[in-house]
Amino acid sequence: MIDYGLIILAIIISGSAQMYINHWYNKTKKMKTAKGMNGNQTARKILDNNDLKDVGINEVAGTLSDHYDPAKKTVNLSNDIYETDSIASISVAAHECGHAIQDKNGYFFLRLRRGMVPFVNLASKLGYVAILIGIFFSILGLLKIGILLEIVILVFQLITLPVEFDASSRALKKIEEYGIVTKEELKYCKKMLRSAALTYVAGVTASFLQVLRLVLMYRRND
Repeated sequence: MIDYGLIILAIIISGSAQMYINHWYNKTKKMKTAKGMNGNQTARKILDNNDLKDVGINEVAGTLSDHYDPAKKTVNLSNDIYETDSIASISVAAHECGHAIQDKNGYFFLRLRRGMVPFVNLASKLGYVAILIGIFFSILGLLKIGILLEIVILVFQLITLPVEFDASSRALKKIEEYGIVTKEELKYCKKMLRSAALTYVAGVTASFLQVLRLVLMYRRND
């Protein structure tokens, strides 16, 4: 019963966080800004004002598929974010620029997360294979390896939290500093970015519950 309870709790937490960000994204993407800057213009202004004129801005497909690519030095904005002049566009574009500024400044947690990527990719591919084989054939040693690989992923997600919160903090400071939105609009930028940050918190919580479930399973079979 405990196993099922942990699974249900993880689903509820993840689902609630996703509903929360969807609510604020859908709300703020309908709110046009007084100064009319779109996501592309916002990103360019922030990048140029922080000596990042070499960082390119690309328009990519998808919804909330926005990301900063440290290898290619590009801020990649989804269609809606790139083209529209909404609170959501301003917030998301500024957040991705926050990552670019982190990269320029050598932000510790960003460098640490980047260094972990190869290990996390390996853990993602092998973790659940080891767990499933370990459970199916009752090989506790293999199950333990799978759990350790899942812990690597959990640590990666924990390191991601300060990276995302710091990027949002930088974004809000730049939005205010450059007068991209009004004071009233800034409140909604904060709400949008806070809802996005909570999805990462929910992800960490759900992963922790999953690891806990596997550890309890291992101890029952030990």
